[in-house]
Amino acid sequence: MAVQLSIAVRNARLDAIETTIGTSAVLRIRTGAQPATCATADSGTVLATLNLPSDWMSAAASGSKSLLGTWQDLTADNTGTAAHFRLYDSTGATCGLQGSVTATGGGGDMTLDNTSIASGQAVTITSFTLTDANS
Repeated sequence: MAVQLSIAVRNARLDAIETTIGTSAVLRIRTGAQPATCATADSGTVLATLNLPSDWMSAAASGSKSLLGTWQDLTADNTGTAAHFRLYDSTGATCGLQGSVTATGGGGDMTLDNTSIASGQAVTITSFTLTDANS
């Protein structure tokens, strides 16, 4: 028999992610393969750096939570193809979450309006949702 968690427990685990990373998190969109873990050194080139809103995720409900507010970098840092993201605390030093990036409809952990990024262009995150398992 598999372990099952209540929706309240799943929501609490999800909300703990935002609490642990903290307010005003920093999101970096990068080229190349994502590192093996958040503890592994950064890889690829930083294409865009986004300073997320102070409250950057909605409150968890029904075992999931999604981005809150506008996640946008008005001026991309470099040119390249977005492949992964890393989400850091407000200092930009401690990685708390990472995953794949695709264009809208591509099935990545995070979706962008366009994964082909040119230096200086605006970059917009169109979708990001965390879902807790063990329902």
